[in-house]
Amino acid sequence: MGYILYGLSLACLIFATVLYLTRDQWTPYAPAVPYLTVEGPLPSFITRHLPLFSSTSSSTRPAYARVPGGSFTDDISAGLSSSNFDLAPNLEADDRRQGLDDEAKEAVKRIMTRRKCDFDEARVIWLRERMRRENVAEDGTPRDPKAVFFS
Repeated sequence: MGYILYGLSLACLIFATVLYLTRDQWTPYAPAVPYLTVEGPLPSFITRHLPLFSSTSSSTRPAYARVPGGSFTDDISAGLSSSNFDLAPNLEADDRRQGLDDEAKEAVKRIMTRRKCDFDEARVIWLRERMRRENVAEDGTPRDPKAVFFS
């Protein structure tokens, strides 16, 4: 029984190789497959079972969408910059990124108002809280008892 499976697998591999090597001769006669060989909508049997692909074809969708958020200018004006964490070089270099992470900005602002501290101190507090949540010690090593270290 095993030889039949191996023989069938080898025959399929040889057949696929021959098709690949002779594709220039037979592809003009092959029917057009929507979304694979020509632009167009996906067949309904695919979109019915896979709602992820139910939107327009990938050639009409933008490949990149800007992330919503502020800019480095907004971050500086909100007080989210210091001598240790200077955003001014990003402005001088005409950096086109969207600025700092919105969730982290809100968390740092919240720490600044609750604990009445400056940006650097709030950033350190936020980082320590995040490391504690992620189960990482302050020196950067994992707190997982199963962790193995090689030196």
